[in-house]
Amino acid sequence: MGTFADIVTIAKWEIRRTLTQMSKDTLPLAIVLFAALVLVMGFTAQSGMHLQDGMYTIGVDDPTLAQVLASDTRFTVYELDDATLWNNRQAFDLVIYRGTALPATTERGRAAQKTVQRDYGQYTASVYNRQEDLFAAYPLWIDIQTVKSELDFTATQSGQYISARPGAAAPEPEGDLLDVPTPSPTLAVTSEELRTSLAETESSNSQLSRYTEMLSSSDTGTTFKTPSQLSPPLPFDSIILIFIFIFPLYFSSQFFMMSIMNERIERKGELLLSTPVSAPAIIVGKMLPYLILMLAISAGLTVYIGAPVSIILPLIPVILFFLANALIIGMVSRSFKELSFISIFFSTIATSYLFFPSIFANVHVISLISPLTLIVLTLQGTAYTATDYLFSTALFWLTAGVLFYVGIRNFSEERLFSEHGLLTRIREFVGSSLSEKHTFASLFLLNGFAIPFVFMAQMMCLVVFFNLPMPFSLILLILFGAEIEEMAKAVGIYTLYARDPSFFSWRNLLLASGATALGFLAGEKLLLFATLAEITESVFGSILFLSLGMLWLPLFLHFTAVCVVATCLKLGGRKWLVPGLVLATVIHCLYNLYFILGWLT
Repeated sequence: MGTFADIVTIAKWEIRRTLTQMSKDTLPLAIVLFAALVLVMGFTAQSGMHLQDGMYTIGVDDPTLAQVLASDTRFTVYELDDATLWNNRQAFDLVIYRGTALPATTERGRAAQKTVQRDYGQYTASVYNRQEDLFAAYPLWIDIQTVKSELDFTATQSGQYISARPGAAAPEPEGDLLDVPTPSPTLAVTSEELRTSLAETESSNSQLSRYTEMLSSSDTGTTFKTPSQLSPPLPFDSIILIFIFIFPLYFSSQFFMMSIMNERIERKGELLLSTPVSAPAIIVGKMLPYLILMLAISAGLTVYIGAPVSIILPLIPVILFFLANALIIGMVSRSFKELSFISIFFSTIATSYLFFPSIFANVHVISLISPLTLIVLTLQGTAYTATDYLFSTALFWLTAGVLFYVGIRNFSEERLFSEHGLLTRIREFVGSSLSEKHTFASLFLLNGFAIPFVFMAQMMCLVVFFNLPMPFSLILLILFGAEIEEMAKAVGIYTLYARDPSFFSWRNLLLASGATALGFLAGEKLLLFATLAEITESVFGSILFLSLGMLWLPLFLHFTAVCVVATCLKLGGRKWLVPGLVLATVIHCLYNLYFILGWLT
């Protein structure tokens, strides 16, 4: 009860400090700016964005066409006679002369031509929609029926060649041939219902859809569509909606990061450290207001858009991941300049990891490495299993837990107010997890708990290289996957060497290498078998996790690679660390290539 009371008290202090941090001179200005922001947003919502007004200059000789194009604010339209227009055609981005479009030989000219084609298509569609005989205007209607695919993509995900062999004979039909009845020429809907569907589609052409042309058509109550109403089945609209969730969550975590940084810079954290309150209570108390704020934002947006409440479940580990990283970044940064650099780098990596895989929702199993894919599936009305949830969120749960543990272990005056460089501070944070009495057991645990970060970095490489052509994507994945593993295994070894070079006798070197290899292998296999077995069905997953069978082979690989790095440190000092990592990476790559080439043959 005492710890709970301490957490609540610190949370109240954090709220009061945040609300009273602005001075009396700054607060009125902030209120005025906020009111101006609301007014600008309201004006923009009413009148739209006008950043692209007058982007293209167009010359036409047809008054009717000039009237049609003038309705698009992106065009500055000049109506001229034939002779004047032809003699001054170089002054325009696009000239429409006697019914022929003549764009300038520039990127702007080609963009203007494409924009005119879109506008003209919308204009002709609006004319067709108002025809009395709708079926004469649109002789072809497509009845869209959603059917769950029964195809098995395991073969293609595993990289198997499944197309027909050259020269193979066409399959012969078996059994009796049945006559397929001719479809009825009549529709199950009235002409007015179809006209309403067309009108809604016509009015839904927003600025966003003009450029992307990927937004799904709205549900107009009928399954019959014209060919122009069909759109690719990409979750682009859902991803845009997810961005509305993620951006305020990440922005809110910045306040927690700034709070940690402020107390270090202004040395107000010494007062908290001098109180009889444990480090976990201090961190949880300071984090609690921001956690509640982020959950409230998620719940509010969920209610506002009318989405299922279950979409908050994949967001919870993402929220904790943001807060854990904000804690560590706030603790290791020495200045606001350094904090800005690290936070921007983290936001770029985290955003890429979260968003890129979700583009392939319903397409490839790799999409499930991002929790946002579960949100896309929920918004599309597609159910996912508990295994899918564990597969998508396990790395976020685990990395957040490890980062919070590291933050708690180092939340002391010695660490918070140290003036050492960034790399030195990170090494000190890692070194706090290595016990001097139980060094080898600490190495075992350190490498075991490093596995979630290794897998997350390798998954990020998978996301980046996934769209590259074969075999370059696999070659890069082999190279970077091996390099990430060797760098992770070298962290503990290098930390021990930097703390006490005399510790590395040949006996201790071999024992430390063995503890590192065992810890890395144990964490790798436990996490892989528990949560990531699904990704191994993909050819990309097979490259990353190809040694699932015989455990002594990967153990020997890890031991050899760590020994190489440790030996380089012992013989050449810190300047030999990079050559040792390069040599260990080469050994790891040759190991992977041996198994891959053996598998292919």
